[in-house]
Amino acid sequence: METEYARRYRDLYVRHWWWRAREHLIVSTLRSMAPEEGWPSILDVGCGDGLFFDRLTQFGDVEGVESEASLVDPGGRWASRIRIQPFDETFQPRKEYGLITMLDVVEHLPDAGAALRRAASLLKPSGTLLVTVPAFQALWTSHDDFNHHVQRFTRKALARSIEGAGLETVASRYFFFWTCPVKLLIRFKEGVLRGPSEMARVPGAFVNRALYSLSRLEEASLGRLPVPFGSSLLFVGRRV
Repeated sequence: METEYARRYRDLYVRHWWWRAREHLIVSTLRSMAPEEGWPSILDVGCGDGLFFDRLTQFGDVEGVESEASLVDPGGRWASRIRIQPFDETFQPRKEYGLITMLDVVEHLPDAGAALRRAASLLKPSGTLLVTVPAFQALWTSHDDFNHHVQRFTRKALARSIEGAGLETVASRYFFFWTCPVKLLIRFKEGVLRGPSEMARVPGAFVNRALYSLSRLEEASLGRLPVPFGSSLLFVGRRV
């Protein structure tokens, strides 16, 4: 992640329509499948400064792992629950988790399969893995470059990696359908102008509210339909 983008990340997460709409979708998905007593242990991989912890604590006891120390405030509220290190075989929590989340993390990794296998190995029997990733390589823009993405995924490719890690598919779906033509337009513009677009920033209040409302409307009207595209992908796997 670019240094300037990392510096802005908290503000983007807290206020930007995209992060707000994505969080609503993830929480709704977790609520629909959570055990009655919740998950006793939850791991958020690539958790940053624990920005999602407030919502995850609704479902159980939360901790996180983050490889970029610059994203974690040592004096922050959740710092004591975040381990700063790579998510690989060196991460040895000496426990298993009922739920692991990897929210827009896998696309950063040169070996996505290895990270998914590591996550699967840390799940309790019948434990749940929830992953979100950007979708479709055709939608690649300078935003992916700013974020140091390695790849974007199709549902089939992500299913192959998750099932290859030994998990069964519980649910998968594309979302942010309406942004696909916007992404294609940005890609075309960047190709013609031979230069990157501006780094993401929070739009003006009216536009920000409108785009958030549009995303929520999409979720309410199309969320349960098998729409075959979207700029993001959500996948849920379970340890057999």
